[in-house]
This record gives sequence, C-alpha cells and structure tokens, in this order.
Amino acid sequence: MEDDRCAMKVGTDAVLLGAWVNVEGPSRILDVGTGCGIIALMLAQRTANDVIIEGIEVEPTDAEQAQENTNHSPWANRVTIHSVALQDFQSPAQFDLIVSNPPYFINSQLPPTAQRAQARHTQTLSFEELIYHSLRLLNANGRLAVILPFEEGNLFQLLAEKQGLFPTSRLAFYSRQGKPQERWLLEFSKIKLPIKEEQLILHSEGESWSDDYKNLTRAFYLKL
Repeated sequence: MEDDRCAMKVGTDAVLLGAWVNVEGPSRILDVGTGCGIIALMLAQRTANDVIIEGIEVEPTDAEQAQENTNHSPWANRVTIHSVALQDFQSPAQFDLIVSNPPYFINSQLPPTAQRAQARHTQTLSFEELIYHSLRLLNANGRLAVILPFEEGNLFQLLAEKQGLFPTSRLAFYSRQGKPQERWLLEFSKIKLPIKEEQLILHSEGESWSDDYKNLTRAFYLKL
C-alpha cells in the first residue's frame, strides 16, 4: 500500500474503520474520500468475491495513487476508483453500505497546502453534505459508517438524526485507559433500531497495543 503522493497518509483512523465496520450483507459498498484506497481495499479483503466496491476521491493525485494500489492488489477486478467529488457522483444503483473517514476540521486554521486542507477540512465536504448525499445514494436498508473525533462525532450524530439517519452502532475509542475519549466510530441507518454500544482502548501498557485492538486489526498487519 503506497501513500507517498496522498494528502493524508494511512493512519489508525482508516485502519480502525476498515476493520470495525459491519460488512455482513452488503453487495455494493462506497468509500467516500478513499485517499490511497486503504479502506476500500480492506473491505475487499473482508468480503466475498461478488461484492462490488467503489471509492471516490476529489483530489486527482490521491485518486491516481488509489487506482495504482488497487491495480496491484488481489481485488482489482471488483474495486473501482472514481476521481470525483461526492456532490457530483452519480451511480446507476444505490449502495448497501457507505463508509467514510471524512474531513472534520470545521473552524480551525487551514494547513499550508490546498491538498492537505481539502483532505482534513470540511470546506469541500461539510457534514451536512455527507449526510445528504449518503441518503441519496443509500438504498432503503443501507448504512453509513464514519470515524470522527469525539466532539465532531457528537455534532455529526445530531445533524444525521435531523436528516433521518439514526445511529445503530457506535464504538468509543480511547488511546489509553483513563484518558478522554478520542474518536467515535459510528454506524447509521434510515431505520431507527436499538443502538449497539462498544468501546476500544488502543494501548494496554506503555506503547503496546491492547489485545482488543490486535484482535480487531490482526488481518491487516503483517507482524501481528
């Protein structure tokens, strides 16, 4: 997996979302803001050979690298990368699952490069737009899964419910026991269902990963 030309490098957030999201049932999956294609390829690894996966990426350089990574993977025949913004993306069929590690800086100072600003800040894809277009592209039983920092995740949940997407599963992620919550992993549906609540701690002692994190992500690390 190469990410040297991408604005955002492969990190814990992408690995967490790609490993956590429920892939039982979907036959069509969309990865919004695919970057180097890491989540799309993780989902391809986790699903059957008849599952179709599409990734969309607004930054052409990132989309090009995602396509290269896909071409060099075992799943090139069922992962398609599109260089397009979500707002302009059209599909002949709706999706069973949409996943996104979205931009989340809302009112903070922009980084020096436009590419990195686009990847990290919501000026090109607001939370409201992600929710609206997910509703447009999901079928009646479809689900949306995202990973966000704690405060932004709380805001996203409020905005989603206002538009008719309801949380069905959420995982509270902590770097260490006793530290404040750092991330929400959230799954939404158009249908209101009981919410499955989970939590995960990254580090058990020192810099060692916890057994729970290892068990979740083992299939994606060569040295675990």
